Amino acid sequence: RLESVDRRYSKMKLWKAALLLAFACYIPCGAEEESEARLLLSKNILNLYLVEGKDLTVEYRIFNVGGSSALDARLKDDSFPESDFTVVRGSLRATWERIAPNSNVTHAVILRPLKSGYFNFTSAEISYLPAEGAAEQQFGYSSSPGEGGIVPLKEFDRRFSPHVLDWLVFAIMTLPSLGIPFLLWFGSKTK
Repeated sequence: RLESVDRRYSKMKLWKAALLLAFACYIPCGAEEESEARLLLSKNILNLYLVEGKDLTVEYRIFNVGGSSALDARLKDDSFPESDFTVVRGSLRATWERIAPNSNVTHAVILRPLKSGYFNFTSAEISYLPAEGAAEQQFGYSSSPGEGGIVPLKEFDRRFSPHVLDWLVFAIMTLPSLGIPFLLWFGSKTK
C-alpha cells in the first residue's frame, strides 16, 4: 500500500513538472515585438557559369522583418564598374516608397561582363526610414557573393559547345574502316 501511494506521488510530480514546462514554453522570453522596420538584404548571382560577353543575372531580395513599414527604401550597388560590366536590363539603383512589415521585394539586374578573370562581387547597400516619424535613415549591407571567375567566351565554347563539326569529321574518318568490311561481308553473303 505504501508503494502505491509512493508511485502516485512520483507520477503527480512528473505531471506537475510537465505542466510547468509546457507553461514555460508559452511565456514570452522578454523580447518585445519589433516596432520599427528592419530590412535584410540578400544579393545572389543566379548564373551557374560566368562568361565574358554573356548575360549575368544579379538578384536582390529585401525582407522586412520588423513590425512597421520601411519608408523610402533605396538600393544601391556600386560594385560593378562600367569599365568591366555593361547593364543590359534593369538598374543598379532602385527605390521603393514603402515595404510592408513581414513582406519582401525582389529586384533583378542583367549585366554583361566585358572582361574575363576573377572578380570580387561585394555587397550592395540599402538605406531606409525605419518608421513613419523617423528623421534619421538606417543603412544596411547585403550578403556578399564573394569572388567569381569570369571565363573567356572562347574557353566556354570549347568546353560546352556541341562539337558538331568534330563529330562530323569523326564520322567521315570512321566510315572507311566500318564501310569496307561491311561491303565485303555483304558481297560474300549474296553469293
